[in-house]
Amino acid sequence: MAVKIRLRRMGAKKAPYYRVVVADSRYPRDGRFIEEIGSYDPMKNPAEIKIDAEKAAKWIKNGAQPTDTVKVILKKSGVIK
Repeated sequence: MAVKIRLRRMGAKKAPYYRVVVADSRYPRDGRFIEEIGSYDPMKNPAEIKIDAEKAAKWIKNGAQPTDTVKVILKKSGVIK
């Protein structure tokens, strides 16, 4: 099972809001997920990032691969270096 840390799109049309989730890579973008570890709101200025650092670090340690966008978000929040 290839586990990814990725964004799940929420919110209205033209007003996106994302949840950072851990999901099997075979599941659809907004489909089933294993665990929610944070949120990301790009519509606010500056963008609002809330990440549970302990959960994110645990999943990365266990082999979950963050997507490119989530990797940038995790770096900004200080979870990874």
